[in-house]
Amino acid sequence: MADICILTPDSGYADSVPRAENELRAVLGEAVRFQPWTAPLSHGDGIALPLLAWGYQSRGADWSAALDTWEAAGIPMANPVPLMRWNTDKRYLFDLEAKGVPVIPTAFAQALSDVDMAEARARFGDTVIVKPPVSGGADGTYRLAPGDPIPADVAGKPMLIQPMMAAIATEGEYSLFYFGGAFSHAILKVPSAGDFRVQEQFGGREITVEASEDARAVAEQALRAAPAEALYARIDMVRGADGGLRLMELELIEPALFLSHAADRGRLFAEALSARLTL
Repeated sequence: MADICILTPDSGYADSVPRAENELRAVLGEAVRFQPWTAPLSHGDGIALPLLAWGYQSRGADWSAALDTWEAAGIPMANPVPLMRWNTDKRYLFDLEAKGVPVIPTAFAQALSDVDMAEARARFGDTVIVKPPVSGGADGTYRLAPGDPIPADVAGKPMLIQPMMAAIATEGEYSLFYFGGAFSHAILKVPSAGDFRVQEQFGGREITVEASEDARAVAEQALRAAPAEALYARIDMVRGADGGLRLMELELIEPALFLSHAADRGRLFAEALSARLTL
């Protein structure tokens, strides 16, 4: 398969990028190209996917400018630029909630303060999670128990506040993957003992699981509520205290796809891309 350009970090991640590139080559073929997301794109580059554009969240102005440039130039993107722009800021959760999607209860603080924390604890419970609205890989994300001070690097900054979901520790976080609107596979991400972060760099691990009917219902409701169709999507969710699943994140920019957990090892993903290239 040709005419596919995967966008990568412009620096850093030296250990992870080659492995990720090899995994994608195994699925998409040797003709797939890789280049930094900060490098220019043209129509001749085929369809672009920022699947490895890790770290974009720390360069907000550059990322916003890149989205504007791609949109103005009409660069073919697997997920439309307006959809990615919407998905860049996790306040999209409020949009999904307004459309009836069961999301994790979330508050937004324009400049995180002790007053914001007190209000959030009154609403969510004593232990809460704070995270930047534009973030990735749990950067700037903290679990704050009663008496914990606001970390200096997030104090006074725009932040989301959510309850600590007990099921993260007892069950884990589910991720469902959809390509071309069709369900592909599901995993359960489990944090290491005592942690709440499920990412590999924090000791988290992944388990292949069957997607339950209620998990697929939440995932598909979230996809329908998004402002445009997504060629690729990862939908993260966790079980609430009432036993129902709640959306954590709808990942439409650079989600790890965990294709090794798919029964077809990524064939559906490749077919969805191939179909888009023939349009």
